[in-house]
Amino acid sequence: MKKVLLIMIIALSHLYHAQTQIASIEFVAKCVVDKSYCLEDYNYVKDVNHLLDKYTGTWKGTLNGKNYEFSFVKKEKFESEYSNIKWDMLIGRVRITNQSGVVEYDDFNKSDNDANWGTNFQGDLKTYLMTFSGNKVGCNDTGYLYLSEPSPSNKMKIDFYQIADIVSKDCSNFQTTIPVNKIIYLTKQ
Repeated sequence: MKKVLLIMIIALSHLYHAQTQIASIEFVAKCVVDKSYCLEDYNYVKDVNHLLDKYTGTWKGTLNGKNYEFSFVKKEKFESEYSNIKWDMLIGRVRITNQSGVVEYDDFNKSDNDANWGTNFQGDLKTYLMTFSGNKVGCNDTGYLYLSEPSPSNKMKIDFYQIADIVSKDCSNFQTTIPVNKIIYLTKQ
């Protein structure tokens, strides 16, 4: 009887430790702003209130004679090679064409692991951040896309901000794939 009881206690202990500890996206966004608010023991950041859903789909807009098409899909329990925490997040892809219809950039065929990943909301929950890495290797073509909260009329704004990085070649005439500090106005399709 003691052996059976001991086995049950060990099994329950393992079950307890394997349990998923959930934190909401809202909670983690507040945690970034105020570290005293943080909970340290979670392994899944869940979109409890479906904040990401309004961003999903295809969005199109133009800027400086170029057409931008963004596609955002929501992934649940996305696992990154960089963290043991699973996230509900947006995975984004973009296609840029010029006025003649020539494709200048297209990452629609990239895998989820190689596409642009959402990171989190700003503290006010009205702006969602997503990584972006363009195709101009050696020059600083990486940063964050800031996605404004979509309006009821299915309009959204996107800004791109570079991350300070090391430049490994002559980039004197360099322009980022997505213009820096320029708002692209998008409409949901």
